[in-house]
Amino acid sequence: MITLDTTNLCSHLQRKLFEEDGVYHRLWLAMQDDPELTAVVRSRQLHIYRNGKKILVLAGKSAPKIIREDRITEFAFAYFK
Repeated sequence: MITLDTTNLCSHLQRKLFEEDGVYHRLWLAMQDDPELTAVVRSRQLHIYRNGKKILVLAGKSAPKIIREDRITEFAFAYFK
């Protein structure tokens, strides 16, 4: 289970992640079930890691940035395709 300090997370990104109709909500749910994933809030963005290696960066108003190919990235880009 991933817990985040959302005080520095962009409000747009909070809505996209945590609201049921948010574009990243499925990603957030999938992250909760994957013990290899961790997440850190930096510069109002969410940086997602698998086994200590960065795989994805989510921002509130821009497209997600894939750092490494991973099965979790399909949830991030489903909205942008």
